[in-house]
Amino acid sequence: MNEVKEALRNVEQKYKLFQQQQFTFISALEHSRENAHSKIRPISSIEQVQSYMEHHCNNSTDQRILLMFLDICTELSKLCQRFEALHSGTPVTNNLLEKCKALVSQSNDLSSLRAKYPHDVVNHLSCDEARNHYGGVVSLIPIVLDFMKEWIAHSEKLSRKVLQHVSEPQLGQEATGATSHPSQTTGTQLCLRKHKCRQLTKDSLKPSGKDKGCSKPPWRPSGWKL
Repeated sequence: MNEVKEALRNVEQKYKLFQQQQFTFISALEHSRENAHSKIRPISSIEQVQSYMEHHCNNSTDQRILLMFLDICTELSKLCQRFEALHSGTPVTNNLLEKCKALVSQSNDLSSLRAKYPHDVVNHLSCDEARNHYGGVVSLIPIVLDFMKEWIAHSEKLSRKVLQHVSEPQLGQEATGATSHPSQTTGTQLCLRKHKCRQLTKDSLKPSGKDKGCSKPPWRPSGWKL
């Protein structure tokens, strides 16, 4: 889990750099649309951006920013696979993961996507651009990142529950063992003490060597009578 969390943080850092260059990204798409003679069509898929970069991009700046967008989308797709391999999931996590996989699919229609508060990527576009051309493509990455962070939050809760269920029986066994062994030891010690006490009592009642000598009647001269 820590590895995928770190991978997600790295993608977020790349996206922050990309987000700072949103105007450059929109300009690159605009130039590509002009070269492709498709200014009527909105940007509706990752596949379309890929086609623009490969066939209708005339300068290195436009190519660089389009490639940056595509690289982030590729990393998000790989993260989906890593998430899927971590655990079988729950209905909630599986639903979130399916949404992510669908969104980063090459041919998925992005035209109706709109990132909402706290994201402001759509607000940086003019009303016409946001409604008809670029609102979907600029909303894709922040929406997928939100779903992925939600997936991780639910998965960590699931992991804590599993660990709790595993540790509770162990704690119960340890507690049982901790209470039983000392009691056995204490009982054994008490028995030994009682046995020693009985031995001491018996021994104390027996005459010692000196006492045996003193038990004989005292010497009296012959002819002496009481």
